[in-house]
Amino acid sequence: MQTAAMAADAVNRLGGAFLECPRTLRRARELGLTGWACYVAGRGGALGDVRPDTVAAALGLITPEAVRDGWDAARRALSPREVAAHLLAECCRWGSEHLDDAPKVDRLVELTEKAVLAADGAGLPLFAAWRAMPVPGDGSGARAAVALHLLREHRAGALLLGVRSSGLSPMEALIAGPEGEAAAVAFGWQPPYPPVAPLLRRRAWADAVADRISGQAVQNFTPAERGEWITILKDTTRTVFTRRR
Repeated sequence: MQTAAMAADAVNRLGGAFLECPRTLRRARELGLTGWACYVAGRGGALGDVRPDTVAAALGLITPEAVRDGWDAARRALSPREVAAHLLAECCRWGSEHLDDAPKVDRLVELTEKAVLAADGAGLPLFAAWRAMPVPGDGSGARAAVALHLLREHRAGALLLGVRSSGLSPMEALIAGPEGEAAAVAFGWQPPYPPVAPLLRRRAWADAVADRISGQAVQNFTPAERGEWITILKDTTRTVFTRRR
């Protein structure tokens, strides 16, 4: 649990960096997609050509209307599974560009893939669907990026379970989270918003549930491996995001 909490920020930043990469957004436009349609259909497309309500349930924190808008817009250009495949290729491309020369990248791959393989997919359909997708890149940077993206999806699903069991609504969970109202707006929830202070304790409980579920993936790590993994994650995050400034 402690290891998962310590890894969460690095996993979220490294595992999601390709989604905000200008080259990923440019590729989306080349495919006839808006950035939002690429995000929704890219993440949800691993599930296949399902109904938008199914995707909204799996994504969890985005309004159903915003999911439907992105999903339907993407399907006019490509099948959802094709969008997901393109997004996975962009993840590999980003990893090759930014992680191939990162210090100890081979060890990062070894430990992160070990966690991905050990993670339980029960109740986490997006993570399970993404883990089943064939990976188009085989370099160290590409493999690291994909493994980190998978752990990010695992963490996102774990947080959603924590949010629902805490009694928070998706909108309440977002405004009580680290990005606050900006996250709620980005995911389609409009003001007025309730006061944040009464929600913080339940959000902290939801985060603790996410830590516990995510921590299951590293239970088979030795104490030395846990410390080593955290150090490599933090060093890689520092290297990548310092370089991008």
